Amino acid sequence: MNSFTFSYPTKVYFGEGALAQALPGELAKAGQTVMLAYGGGSIKKNGVYDAVMEQLNAAGKRVVEFSGITPNPTYAKVQEGAALAREEGVDFILAVGGGSVIDCCKIVSVQAKTNRDVWTMEFADHEFPTGGIPMGAVVTIFGTGAEMNNGAVITNEATKQKNGMGGSFHSFAVLDPAYTLSAPMKQAVSGAFDMLSHSMETYFGKPYDNNLSDRIALANMRCIIDNTRAMLAAPEDLAPRGELFWASAMAENGILKIGKATAFQAHMIEHQLGAYTDCNHGFGLAVIHPAMYRHMMAGAPEQFARFAVEVWGIEPAGKSEDELAAVGIDALEAYIKEIGLPSTLSEMGISGEGTDDILRAVADSTIIIPSCPKVLDADEVYEILQEVK
Repeated sequence: MNSFTFSYPTKVYFGEGALAQALPGELAKAGQTVMLAYGGGSIKKNGVYDAVMEQLNAAGKRVVEFSGITPNPTYAKVQEGAALAREEGVDFILAVGGGSVIDCCKIVSVQAKTNRDVWTMEFADHEFPTGGIPMGAVVTIFGTGAEMNNGAVITNEATKQKNGMGGSFHSFAVLDPAYTLSAPMKQAVSGAFDMLSHSMETYFGKPYDNNLSDRIALANMRCIIDNTRAMLAAPEDLAPRGELFWASAMAENGILKIGKATAFQAHMIEHQLGAYTDCNHGFGLAVIHPAMYRHMMAGAPEQFARFAVEVWGIEPAGKSEDELAAVGIDALEAYIKEIGLPSTLSEMGISGEGTDDILRAVADSTIIIPSCPKVLDADEVYEILQEVK
């Protein structure tokens, strides 16, 4: 295990009724003007908006609404939110929704506190903002674990880049499994695969020394797989949804990454695929992962073999490490089909004239991660994308 420093600033309120437990005390510590940020308005249909507004009104807050945050949040939307926060003198941001809303708000928070353009600041000047408007989150769907860290994935439509950025941490997060019931099952399963992807890509990062972080990651993967199946079998049951909520948090609160250099290559490919096609994030990851891992498995056969045995229950007797590695990836691919996720880009609507040009552009603009079992280049990324057309 590599050397590390670990700290964690976010207080988590988990379980049914967590909103009423969390907000009175947390809002008492916030300033007078609160930005209530959300997406397309589903929170007004499922009762979450009314519950949050009740708490904000009871606390005597002045509320500024920032709505319309879309999946794959854009840098233009970030700038819109930052301008609104400055104009209205926002003291606190309350993000209510999934990972897209939360990610957008992390960057709104820091952009509102600086006159510099944070995209240029981070990617050209290689500096990160150090201050932002304080934040909290009420999470309505699991998946990205966005409430657990200060990273945000933002699409810059002008430059055709979908990149991770550094923004603000949340001081608290509310995780009530009941809030996930109103999300479409497609979104819930997409989010579940995203958290599985986070766990896998941390596990397959170096080093490969049978460390505690990897053991926790393997357990988190099994939890996600078992409870996704349970959720599909009993959609109204809150027990598996609660397990998935916490598995999502575990995948991105830093614990699995302790002592690891992560291997988030599938995410980097999917980010650029999303920048060019605005595709569903979890769907894109499901398509990319098996093909990409077949390209990588020779670089760490023991790690892939362990994945096969401990996550998928493959019987090791009579099989070499290479054989186990291959069977484990086959099991991952079969699971993707079992839970109804796509296996090809064409199933996602990415097909037709011009597709090869798009895939070439995606490959050429993908960030390459050096801590993977095999370090890819743009040509091999393009080869993977061609394999999953």
